[in-house]
Amino acid sequence: MKNSVLILMAAAAFLTSCGPKSTAVTGPKYSSTEKIAEGKTIFENSCNRCHKLPDPAKHDDQGWIKTLSRMAPKAKLSDEQHQMVYDYLASANKK
Repeated sequence: MKNSVLILMAAAAFLTSCGPKSTAVTGPKYSSTEKIAEGKTIFENSCNRCHKLPDPAKHDDQGWIKTLSRMAPKAKLSDEQHQMVYDYLASANKK
């Protein structure tokens, strides 16, 4: 019994350590022109590899958070790149 508990604890620790390390984008972080421009470049180069680029006005800010949380791992974006792409899209969809 004691061995079973230890094995379960070790398995849980292993599975937790294998989980995603990214921090979720919850809103805008960068506002500098350079970071927004870099986000646009990442968006154009990374997203265009697999599909046609969506119009930034396609989603509101919350919609982009949801969409990018699915797509950023597929595009292998770092947390910072993910944030810059979000910030670009959020700035571009303002009317």
